[in-house]
Amino acid sequence: MSYVIAYVTAIDAKQAKRIGEVVVRERLAACANIIPSMESIYWWKGNVEKAKEAVLLLKTKKSLAPKLIKRVKALHSYEVPCVDIIPLTGGNKAYFKWIEESV
Repeated sequence: MSYVIAYVTAIDAKQAKRIGEVVVRERLAACANIIPSMESIYWWKGNVEKAKEAVLLLKTKKSLAPKLIKRVKALHSYEVPCVDIIPLTGGNKAYFKWIEESV
């Protein structure tokens, strides 16, 4: 089995928490971690923008990533939300077993 982290940015910690709670309850992710504040600088519609955002990290199985991406996009307020899938190439096997049992 392969495991991944979905890196998601959100407008604020409240939105990150709401998305995290939904995808964990729906067993699309075993765990949601929220980093409540970061600063982003990015291109958007021809302009350089700056914004405060929150980070949501979701741990899941690779096989669930497409469903997770679709669900996050449906719950998100951004027109083009960041939902990046990062493969986990190593780590605590007991933790991976827990992910497997949780989703």
